[in-house]
Amino acid sequence: MRVVRAIGVAVAAMLAMPAWGQPLGSRTFDCVIEPQQVVKLASQATGLISRLDVERGDRVVRGQVLGTLSDEVERANLALARARATNDHDIAAQQARLAYLQRKYGRASTLATGNLVSRNTSEEAEAEMRVAENQLRLAVLNREVAQLEVAQAEALLRQRALVSPVDGVVMEKLLRVGEFRHDQSPVFTLAQVDPLRVEVFLPAALHGQVRAGMAAEVAPELPGVAPVAALVAVVDPVMDAASGTFGVRLTLPNPGGALPAGIRCAVRFAGEGR
Repeated sequence: MRVVRAIGVAVAAMLAMPAWGQPLGSRTFDCVIEPQQVVKLASQATGLISRLDVERGDRVVRGQVLGTLSDEVERANLALARARATNDHDIAAQQARLAYLQRKYGRASTLATGNLVSRNTSEEAEAEMRVAENQLRLAVLNREVAQLEVAQAEALLRQRALVSPVDGVVMEKLLRVGEFRHDQSPVFTLAQVDPLRVEVFLPAALHGQVRAGMAAEVAPELPGVAPVAALVAVVDPVMDAASGTFGVRLTLPNPGGALPAGIRCAVRFAGEGR
């Protein structure tokens, strides 16, 4: 009788065993497919929006200009800086003056050696030559400063542009042409959809069985869409005590943006992590 009772307790314990007691590769877990990142796009500058080139749902590429703030003043400042940076007349004039004073000093020095002119005359010619040398250096320095002003003006003009930092899609268009963009107002919301990220929460008992680099198969909850391969990117080292779970993030390639983000899925792990 005691043996029968022991067997019954053992069977009951097996039936009550939680699902995480099963092998990892034989189970599927609920997950969510999300964009790799969502970006609130703004510019470094504030001002009126003068042009917007994309709409909600449009695809964008990294580095693409999606619109601009009003930039008439910045363009005028850039044109002025370029005019100053390309103006060589002052340098040419100082070079000609220096060449003349060098010849003058050469003659005065020769004549002073033969006592044909006073030493003061030679020294005055030398002083004039030295002043001209410094004026030429100043003219060259002014041109270099003007070239730096060109770079500064170009940087200020670039700040008026709205440039996409990612390849993705436009999720939201938050402002319109003619509206004022202030410090706290983004203009677009962009989503990077290649690759996608898959978020899943696993029972704490599986910690250590899932590792970065492990292969997985993700089945999106979309009719007619076959499961796709993914790789484990992040395994959270900190558990959630309230739920007894830990988070895992997978990277899911999505060339051409074939899969939409924001859908539920099921994931099955397979293979060994590194």
